[in-house]
Amino acid sequence: MTPEELSLAISACLKDAVAAGEIGLSASAVPAEVRVERPKNRDHGDWATNIALQLSKQAGTNPREFATILSARLKTINGVSAVDIAGPGFLNITVDAAAAGALAKAIVEAGPEYGTNTALAGHTVNMEFVSANPTGPLHIGHTRWAALGDAIARVLRASGAEVTAEYYINDAGTQMNTFAQSVYNRLHGLPVPDGGYPGQYIADLGHEVLSEHPDIRELTEVAAIPVIRAAAYEAQMKDIQATLADFGVEFDVFFSEQELHDAGAIESAVARLREQGHVFDDGGAVWLRTTDFGDDKDRVMIRANGEPTYFAADAAYYLSKKDRGFTEKIYLLGADHHGYINRLKAIAAAAGDDPEVNIEVLIGQLVSVNGAKLSKRAGNIIELKDLIDWLGKDAVRYSLARFPADSPLTLDPDLLKKHSNENPVFYVQYAHARTRGAARNAVAAGVDRSAFEASLLDHATENELLSYLGSYPSIVAKAAELREPHRIARHLEVIAGAYHRWYDACRIAPMGDEPVTDVNRTRLWLNDATSQVLANGLDLLGVSAPERM
Repeated sequence: MTPEELSLAISACLKDAVAAGEIGLSASAVPAEVRVERPKNRDHGDWATNIALQLSKQAGTNPREFATILSARLKTINGVSAVDIAGPGFLNITVDAAAAGALAKAIVEAGPEYGTNTALAGHTVNMEFVSANPTGPLHIGHTRWAALGDAIARVLRASGAEVTAEYYINDAGTQMNTFAQSVYNRLHGLPVPDGGYPGQYIADLGHEVLSEHPDIRELTEVAAIPVIRAAAYEAQMKDIQATLADFGVEFDVFFSEQELHDAGAIESAVARLREQGHVFDDGGAVWLRTTDFGDDKDRVMIRANGEPTYFAADAAYYLSKKDRGFTEKIYLLGADHHGYINRLKAIAAAAGDDPEVNIEVLIGQLVSVNGAKLSKRAGNIIELKDLIDWLGKDAVRYSLARFPADSPLTLDPDLLKKHSNENPVFYVQYAHARTRGAARNAVAAGVDRSAFEASLLDHATENELLSYLGSYPSIVAKAAELREPHRIARHLEVIAGAYHRWYDACRIAPMGDEPVTDVNRTRLWLNDATSQVLANGLDLLGVSAPERM
């Protein structure tokens, strides 16, 4: 019996009790699904629900009386062996071994779909993350959001949301001119311009520009700069995209800020917000009255000299997302962007959206790596591609995914390189590899999945493992709801531990000349179910599930 099946069964019992007049609720007040969770103390049963506490006031009765009525009906459900009432009205439910064991077969048959849900069906989400300036390589400051952003997008999709992962290219403004000037100077053997970009990568970009435009040095500076800017920008974006691909991060859209300017979207945004009554003129500048929506001060959109601000581009970009049909916009920003939260929410409110519904801003804290070296190419940063080469994609991604975004984090390379249970990513990946090795050994011994008898999974370690496998879908749903993929990582570690204990206690393949029995066959189902859940969870984190280690 899966948690979802039990949830639906409880809901059906509620509806029957309401129809029979035992509980004073309207039929519409009964939820289609009832939330069930693992009790903190497993001695209290396999599953627990607080539905009696939730609905008793509405039903005009006390929670224990409500629970007593519902308990009587729950005991009649096929597969439920006991129902106990605890505290003010909690219901603790124990399922029999056959009902619990049936989960193993259900997981294998569901395959990659196990753990997916429809909790966020109908949600259309634009999620913007990384969005590094195309003036240099990706570095450690971008690493956390690359890993977490991609994992969050995967988890949201697993919960039914339609998600577009978007990279906002900051390719407008003075930094792009400085970038082009830096490449120009390097091509001509000149010093780095004031505020310019140093590093070998600038010289490398110069060589790429030169190979594409062999006569670039013969042009005047005025003529050369636009050519260099376009060619160096394209080359740097290819480098960024290649690094992201090596990190297993895919974006659906790369959105150009410059295209916003070229299309007149800034002027259009100002006009639209003025029509809403939130734009005013003062001191020759154009302002958005963001203080009406909780910002600490009003924001300039167009300076007195006629130049748009970054804030104006932010407003135009938000409206672009709205116009493209995204009802929910999630921004993943770095630790130094706390000040952006109120101003972005103010833009949403000024655009007629609900800032508590249509926009969400997540702030990630800094990450550091002990012993990391500055990039030889860039000179003053730790490059993401160097971290991948040094520690491996899986180690970096898993380590970043297993902590909340708002917690400062220091990675320990010595730990991440260990092939031992101390290393969390090794621990989980090894568990998956062990399931695959166990399956290969079982098949070699003549064990197959031609039979399945759920009641044979009655060992204490099997009950424990099944309980954690059964909890996986609710963990995924919660991770999506809270944008916290670390919940999945931590749960995979719990499953890995339970699997290792089961593996040590219960043989899948028979010993020596012992015959293959249905116990062996049924245990192979449980082994493969564990393998599937570990693979599914690792995939949501963007981490591989190795067949061998």
